Amino acid sequence: MKILITGGAGYIGSVLTPILLAKGYEVTVLDNFMFGQNSLADCCQYDKFHVVRGDCRDESLIKNLLKNSDAIIPLAALVGAPLCNRDNIGTRTINYEAVKLICDLASKQQRILMPVTNSGYGIGEAGKFCTEESPLRPISLYGTTKVDAERSVLERENSITFRLATVFGMSPRMRMDLLVNDFVYRAFYDRAVVIFEGHFKRNYIHIRDVAKVFVHGIENFEHMKGKPYNVGLEDANLSKLELCFEIKKYLPNFTYLEAPIGEDPDKRDYIVSNKRILDTGFSPDWSLGKGIKELIKGYTILRNSIYSNI
Repeated sequence: MKILITGGAGYIGSVLTPILLAKGYEVTVLDNFMFGQNSLADCCQYDKFHVVRGDCRDESLIKNLLKNSDAIIPLAALVGAPLCNRDNIGTRTINYEAVKLICDLASKQQRILMPVTNSGYGIGEAGKFCTEESPLRPISLYGTTKVDAERSVLERENSITFRLATVFGMSPRMRMDLLVNDFVYRAFYDRAVVIFEGHFKRNYIHIRDVAKVFVHGIENFEHMKGKPYNVGLEDANLSKLELCFEIKKYLPNFTYLEAPIGEDPDKRDYIVSNKRILDTGFSPDWSLGKGIKELIKGYTILRNSIYSNI
């Protein structure tokens, strides 16, 4: 099978691409390398690895790349509310319009497996799990564009979408702004964090389990196609305060306080059921605790000190 991954040098793609290559798939990555990353350098050893530097919104380029693709994984996106708010036009054209372009150009036989986000649930009902049948009420531009893109993908039927929980874990193209990654970094280096609205809950999933669910989707596509799937840890519907409690188990000197005033600009608050994906035979390998230990080792290597004298 020949797989095209847009944004394949990003946080998720840098983990997924080598896994697919090691399994024998032929993989073409399209990326603009906007962060100057070299996260796919080790993939160059594979004869079945192809890389194209370009823009996922380039219609002629996409049309050409689709000619030799059996499956498409559109990872290219501006991710997270802060980045999206800084570039509204880019967010709309990359997160939604570029995906719609792929849907319009791809044949009915070509498969699309796309990650979206369970942030589309917005603010859930207290004590009620969000399922794939729950109403989508995104509260950010990022969430809105992902919901719109998912609609386009699922309308073509020969597709799967994965509504990912908040992802955590080490990647060759690391992101330290994701909640678990951020809190563990602060716990490791600062030994303290101040939390706003610590009761807000969300679900979590390790990045290697994200890669695993894509492989699972490829291998079980005929049984799974035409549906969205929540992908998260069943035992990790945690508030920010509960997350800090888990981190403190591995970094006992970590202190966390909830601010009596102030607001979190990210208002997402929900708990999620992952029963549908589990019923297909998928099971995550990485617990939250295992991921925290991995991040501690990773942050022993990484230190975000580009503007520091020490």
